[in-house]
Amino acid sequence: MKILIVDDEKLARDRLARLVEKAGEHTVVGDAPDGRSAITQVEKLLPDVVLLDIRMPGMDGLEVARHLMKLENPPAIIFCTAYGEHALEAFQTNAVGYLLKPVKAEQLHAALSSAERINRAQLQKISAIASSADSSDSKRPTVAARQHISARTRNGLVLIPIGEVRCFVADHKYVTVYHTKGELLIDDALKDLEDEFGDRFVRVHRNALISLPHVEGMEKVPPGHYCIRVQGTSMKPIISRRNVTELRNQLKLL
Repeated sequence: MKILIVDDEKLARDRLARLVEKAGEHTVVGDAPDGRSAITQVEKLLPDVVLLDIRMPGMDGLEVARHLMKLENPPAIIFCTAYGEHALEAFQTNAVGYLLKPVKAEQLHAALSSAERINRAQLQKISAIASSADSSDSKRPTVAARQHISARTRNGLVLIPIGEVRCFVADHKYVTVYHTKGELLIDDALKDLEDEFGDRFVRVHRNALISLPHVEGMEKVPPGHYCIRVQGTSMKPIISRRNVTELRNQLKLL
């Protein structure tokens, strides 16, 4: 199998590479020191397995895994971390293993053998189940909000920093993210986005969430409705009548 190693510490990457090489059955096709470059390398190298650290600057391994789940052919994920408290969150992604550092050779080889038995079709099914799981389930652990929104395009996976997002607008089963550089269709459900980012995005209509810190104002439009002006985009979501008063109160607090 082709293996990609992701860890912000070079010594850790080198050690994992040596352990993989000792197995003699797999090939390390590359490595990455951070989450963004990990996603780029996955799309370029198409590894079968990613050995993924969790705590990394910028974008942690859990977020990386959540973005990789959206790929048409996601790799298997084996987390290699010094922290055991993230195991439940890790298995919400398409993770097939969770190893604690310092990783032992026999544990790594066992995890790779397990990953080898899972084909691409099974991984796609695992990803689909994980992506569509009910985020409101009280038994599921709370997962930290992502720092990026990902959109699958013909040019690959595009990452949009959450700070550049201005609003999410749903149209039937599709959701469009409007950001400072344009707009993209995403796979996320509006309800899931509201649950994840409810501290910075507010619902102004059953089909729209807006970035509260970037609201410029409200304006009246025919026939007696209000829309909202959001900095950095020409999109002006309509505000439902029942949300007008509450939104005005929230804006006063900014």
